[in-house]
Amino acid sequence: MTQSWHAAPLTWGHGPRVFEAFLEPTCPFSVKALVKFDGLLALVGEDRITLKIRLHSQPWHLFSGVVTRTVLAASTLPNGREAAKSVLLAVAAHREEFEFTRHASGPNMNATPADIIARIEGYTGLALADAFANPELDRELKWHCKYARQNGIHVSPTFMIDGLVHPDISSGDPIETWAAKLGA
Repeated sequence: MTQSWHAAPLTWGHGPRVFEAFLEPTCPFSVKALVKFDGLLALVGEDRITLKIRLHSQPWHLFSGVVTRTVLAASTLPNGREAAKSVLLAVAAHREEFEFTRHASGPNMNATPADIIARIEGYTGLALADAFANPELDRELKWHCKYARQNGIHVSPTFMIDGLVHPDISSGDPIETWAAKLGA
């Protein structure tokens, strides 16, 4: 059977140093990291690093699975990498609309997964519901989960450089600190 869809890798740059970021889209600390990536690429140079976003769903962010799957669904659309990035940035810009108050209460108690997808579609202008419903998308979601587990990733954000976890890298660090750790 031929696969009729493709999930674009969430990869930017093409340099020899590989900087991987394991992010949960609704996590405030992941958001702090996400909004620094363009600056990091500009500072270090796309010819010097390869930046890879790995999605790491976390159960205490109660819509984490839905939002993570929506990001991956976007990656299957035309211009998938940029579509997925637009979903990540839309969720980051409107995080409270995709999260629960103190992880267990608030207005999202009455939201459904369909409501969450519709909100993301409204912010991005992307039609995501059909891609989200593709049962084969499970394979991509499971790959991200398995990759994180294989690398001992437990929380987001977590960062790896050239395949090694760097617990000393924080989302609160300025991009110059990240660049220094990359040897740039």
